[in-house]
Amino acid sequence: MKILVSDPLSEEGLKILKEVKEFQVDVKTDLKPDALKEIIKNYDALIVRSATKVTKEIIDAAGSLKVIGRAGVGLDNVDLEAATQKGIIVMNTPAGNTISTAEHTVSMILALSRNIPQANASTKTGEWKRSKFMGVELYNKTLGIVGFGRIGSEVAKRALSFGMRVIAYDPFLSKEVAESIGVEVIELKELFTRSDYITVHTPLTEETKHMISAKEFSLMKKGVRIINCARGGIIDEQALVEAIKEGKVMGAALDVFEKEPLSSDNPLLKLDNVIITPHLGASTEEAQVNVAIEVVEIVRDALLGKGIRNAANYPCLEAEVCKVLEPYIALSEKMGLFTSQLAAGRFQELNITYSGEINQYDLAPLTFALVKGVLSPILKETVNFINSLALAKERGINIKEAKSSKAGEFVNLVQLEVKTDKESRKVAGTLSANKKPRIVKIDEYYVEASPEGDMVVLQNWDKPGIIGNLGTLLAKHNINIASMTFGRQAPGEKAISVFNVDSPISAELMEKIKKTENVLSVKGIRI
Repeated sequence: MKILVSDPLSEEGLKILKEVKEFQVDVKTDLKPDALKEIIKNYDALIVRSATKVTKEIIDAAGSLKVIGRAGVGLDNVDLEAATQKGIIVMNTPAGNTISTAEHTVSMILALSRNIPQANASTKTGEWKRSKFMGVELYNKTLGIVGFGRIGSEVAKRALSFGMRVIAYDPFLSKEVAESIGVEVIELKELFTRSDYITVHTPLTEETKHMISAKEFSLMKKGVRIINCARGGIIDEQALVEAIKEGKVMGAALDVFEKEPLSSDNPLLKLDNVIITPHLGASTEEAQVNVAIEVVEIVRDALLGKGIRNAANYPCLEAEVCKVLEPYIALSEKMGLFTSQLAAGRFQELNITYSGEINQYDLAPLTFALVKGVLSPILKETVNFINSLALAKERGINIKEAKSSKAGEFVNLVQLEVKTDKESRKVAGTLSANKKPRIVKIDEYYVEASPEGDMVVLQNWDKPGIIGNLGTLLAKHNINIASMTFGRQAPGEKAISVFNVDSPISAELMEKIKKTENVLSVKGIRI
């Protein structure tokens, strides 16, 4: 079997591959897209970092490619959909740089607190101005951590060792798990108001883009310090600049930016109390070796039939079983995505029930897919089909599975109940005659909804005018309704309305929909 390594990889990793007698390993870095497209047809596996762009054109040109391994967390340089359609397993290494990034975050906190870069630069010019660089202690300060996954939890452990009070926000984190290590779980707004330091550790998604902007800065203590070693774009850079100039934010330490590399006219470069590093979170010798070893091991094991780990697009299945369950895997992931965005509150329990003819199969892949869907809106590329259950367990989310032999209205049915600290929501799904995913029940209401694209879910009173009012409102914003479905239990009572729309709905428009007559609640969902 032939393996192509198209980006630089540590020798420790390459050695593991070269020791396998069944492998021929070719290291060809800095390939132009046309050159890669020409030779990829000869390889069974491709290992990349971030430089190689594995586009649809390259994947279409692959003749025998079975595995793509990405040495790192992000998968923005791999066309996941094209790989999935061609049956190519895509794997990444979400844990390899955990310690490196956590330590860099703590280093940034310390440097920010004691003005170390500024003092260093001043002293090297011949100055000796101790009073100019008066710092603050971490002891008894409150650190707010936004996103409490692997990296966030490692940062917390180190902060606690300094005597800091640690508070955290993560919609998938149970209070019991956090409190067991001395961390208080709170809502995001409260975290902003209480923190002396705020560090973010979430993926960049539509939900997290500019999640810290002018409104959020206005909630914070005067003198707060901001740290971002996660993803550029989570913090609105222009709003941060303004908050620093106004004195609301005492300083910031940033390793990632909305546009990289930074342009020379970026206003952040002109602020003395902003510490900037060039995306160094994973730049340690150990992290580079760790991700190299991890990626070659998962590629090796996949090629040798020893199991799949960290698969980003689908779990390991026998070929014949895969043909049967693959559309149900797609259904399950979409149901998880839908229900996750539908439910409000901190997730505590997932109850999964399977019924019908599919019960003759091992349905673990469907459970992986459901949980991946539930976690994906927040965790994005850090969650995959293989690690989804483990990540849910880390956050204290209880998962229960059951198979029902009770005859129902559908030949096969997948049901998911999500319990949070605020509510319980239920969604049931099946496949249409052409094997397309369909949501057939939301809570106690029967519907016929396609979980695709941008969706709006209303709970409303079953009164005349609902459809007309919403249609008129959307039309004013040039948004077309692609399809709609309704469910009710009795005329004139509460009902559910689900709309597929052709364009995203802004937060401003969502507020207008909420104020429409007879609308009780509204949720915007993107699949």
